[in-house]
Amino acid sequence: MTYLEVVFRYGAVPGETELRAIDGVREVYGIRRVEFNDKDRTVRVEFDASRLKADAVSRLLRQAGVDVRERLAMA
Repeated sequence: MTYLEVVFRYGAVPGETELRAIDGVREVYGIRRVEFNDKDRTVRVEFDASRLKADAVSRLLRQAGVDVRERLAMA
């Protein structure tokens, strides 16, 4: 397993419905952790790169209702 992190900026603040849907994203095989930073409006996802790609992670977030805007470069 090769774990990577990806950070996305989001627009609209996720509501209760979106946060419940994120629980489903956490159950996807290969997703290890999902963390929101409300101050910076970012979501950080740790995932197994041998199972998923960053594009698939952003698609999962969008399907959960998160207003993903852009992928940020890791510093």
